[in-house]
Amino acid sequence: IGVKIEQNAIVTDQFMRTNVAGIYAIGDVAGEPCLAHIASHEGIVCVNKIAGKKTPGMNYKSFPGCTYCKPQVASIGLTEQQAKAEGYDISVGKYPFSANGKARAIGETEGFVKVIFDTKYSELLGAHIIGPEATELIAEFVIAKTLECNDEEITHTNHAHPTLSESMMEATLNVFHTAIHI
Repeated sequence: IGVKIEQNAIVTDQFMRTNVAGIYAIGDVAGEPCLAHIASHEGIVCVNKIAGKKTPGMNYKSFPGCTYCKPQVASIGLTEQQAKAEGYDISVGKYPFSANGKARAIGETEGFVKVIFDTKYSELLGAHIIGPEATELIAEFVIAKTLECNDEEITHTNHAHPTLSESMMEATLNVFHTAIHI
């Protein structure tokens, strides 16, 4: 029927439409990244578009990557190297789980939280977590990136203590506040 295919994948736009009117593609057939949580969201975007509902479309830079190992690894957005390569002037904050009360209490102090911000607009460009429950904790940065939170909004978000999630705020504090040294 003439659906365009490149590199063994069906070509789609941000709403999962193909080049043929009325034909949509989601999931693995639409190409990388081939992850279940992305395919699920592609389906939501696709159905909303078909139903005529407002949808922002797919933004693949705002999806988390998770590796289920020990320690867990999770990330969203750009790495330091990618941000620099794209021309951003960046600030980086890092906070070790060894300084986190909850991590110490559960005996899982290996790893850290790292955040990358654009210095011009204080935009969250990327976040990377290695450590306990990283694949759960990344959701906080997914929300922050989706809502376009800046460094100030993240640092002013109160976190219960002791929790692993307070490390996200601490890493962000370390971007701009020299009172905390790691």
